[in-house]
Amino acid sequence: MASLNLNVRVDANDKKGFEQFCNSVGMNVSTAVNLFIKTVLREQKLPFEIRSNAFNEIVYEKLKEAELEMNKTSKRYSKKEILESMNHIIG
Repeated sequence: MASLNLNVRVDANDKKGFEQFCNSVGMNVSTAVNLFIKTVLREQKLPFEIRSNAFNEIVYEKLKEAELEMNKTSKRYSKKEILESMNHIIG
């Protein structure tokens, strides 16, 4: 099977960090990229989860609303009450 070059553009700091990581686990960048490609082809999916930030933004907004509501009252909430409320908001 013929080998071809694959050229990609990445941030200089990301490239340096990735090279350092690869070296720390005993491989070079080419081996790591080939491992990624083979994993994608074998599993027919990316080997990590990609999510929208929309969920995080919704949770952040709900928590900000809860913080504003808590600041309107003199009542103090226990850690347990706060965690239960957060779990209810996040669902």
